[in-house]
Amino acid sequence: MDNSEILSLGLIVWKVLWKPKEIENGVQFSYTSADGEEGYPGELQVWVTYTLVGSELTINYKARTNKTTPINLTNHSYFNLAGQGSENIYDHEISIDAAHYLPVDDTMIPTGEVVSVEGTCFDLRNPVDLGSQIAKLKGNGFDHNFCLTDKQHCCSRVYHKPSGRVLTIRTTQPGVQFYTANFLDGSLNGKGGAVYPKHSAFCLETQAWPDAVNKPQFPNALLHPGEEYDQTTWFNFSAQ
Repeated sequence: MDNSEILSLGLIVWKVLWKPKEIENGVQFSYTSADGEEGYPGELQVWVTYTLVGSELTINYKARTNKTTPINLTNHSYFNLAGQGSENIYDHEISIDAAHYLPVDDTMIPTGEVVSVEGTCFDLRNPVDLGSQIAKLKGNGFDHNFCLTDKQHCCSRVYHKPSGRVLTIRTTQPGVQFYTANFLDGSLNGKGGAVYPKHSAFCLETQAWPDAVNKPQFPNALLHPGEEYDQTTWFNFSAQ
């Protein structure tokens, strides 16, 4: 399986019609991916459940397959705690509780190395201002997987001091892809005619480590018949 085949299943299923089901405090979407769709082996049944209780949004992903297949479901929502139409995220403060990250090559595929964040621009274990931290990077911004160790604890916290808004994230996944909207260029129009330029939002995509099927040293990202894929992420919103 080459690199073109190992991207998240979300790249194919966001373009199809999911079946909705209303549940208590939320909604569940289901979809069956046919054997061979987009080159993936096996018929894959998928359920994604969104529930909102108080200030916490929970997303649970479940899946079953009849053939061994790679799977990496995640959520690619863009956030800007300053509010709709805000120009950038430079005044946000972020921390990610990860001692290691995955360097990438020119095509943004992980090289296979698992590198300590110590002494690098990727050390986000203590809160940093995004504007100054992005300025230290050689590239366009962050688009890297951070390697998590403790499951279901707070893996990331984002704080917008001017408004007092806080986003904290917990997950059962082994990684979180931190992306700072490096490829937005202002060509997209949103609600109220707002445009979305570079660095106008961030994503924290909890997931398996990218390219895991080609990197045996990475945590397993294969689902086998008889197993159930079951991963959860919690987004909690507050103000201080």
